[in-house]
Amino acid sequence: MLRIEKLTKRFGANVAVDAADLTVDKPCMIGIIGRSGAGKSTVLRMINRLADATEGKILFEGRDVTNLTGSAKRAWQAECAMIFQQFNLVPRMDVVSNVLHGTLNKRSTFATMFNLYPTEDIHRAIEILDRLGIAEHAPKRAEALSGGQQQRVAIARALMQDPRIILADEPIASLDPMNAQTVMEALRRIHEEDGRTVICNLHTLDTARRYCDRVIGMRAGRIVFDGLPEQLTTAMAREIYGADASFSEAATSTELETLARSEAAAAMIREAEASA
Repeated sequence: MLRIEKLTKRFGANVAVDAADLTVDKPCMIGIIGRSGAGKSTVLRMINRLADATEGKILFEGRDVTNLTGSAKRAWQAECAMIFQQFNLVPRMDVVSNVLHGTLNKRSTFATMFNLYPTEDIHRAIEILDRLGIAEHAPKRAEALSGGQQQRVAIARALMQDPRIILADEPIASLDPMNAQTVMEALRRIHEEDGRTVICNLHTLDTARRYCDRVIGMRAGRIVFDGLPEQLTTAMAREIYGADASFSEAATSTELETLARSEAAAAMIREAEASA
């Protein structure tokens, strides 16, 4: 359903994405991992058409979306929703109105100017918020919510578009472990229950293994790994991140269980050193 062919993005002499190839045959949840600057965000922005490719093609169900313009481009962006690390909500606007912004591509300029929404859209927005466990916050300003709650509002806004694909650019990077787990569980449920393809940029290996059906590893703009979560060994992770034997997955983990194990191990070491 989604095929990327030799996708390349250059910024002057710098090659941010270098001839990336990727085929997604059926709806799945994909995690893209790699160091900062590896090209992960640029790939998602090109798929969504927030950035133009220098070379290559992006095909969805046989349709080339690489060079779409005007209304055709906006229609594609409605099919391919984007979720950002910093939420991109309107802080002083109430939660339900932020969610309703997911329908802007389908509304007239007049309706947008005067903030007019059909009753059925309002009901649907509240239903989506309820599905994500935050319906009680619908009348509150977005800025009054925690980071994890705001990210779920951003997910709800994406769902209002009724997209075929959801792209999430570091959706848990600014969240504490508990909220990170809640957000990842929400994205996983959306994939499983709705049959939508979800592609997430992630920093942590255990998160990719736990929630994703497939993991893509990027290094210096190139895809260097494409496989199942269980194939993502520590040795392969070192290759993706360009790290030596001192590389520790636990040091970058956001999973509560991993953090608990690391804390317990550290406590045992401290006890052993104290009794020595």
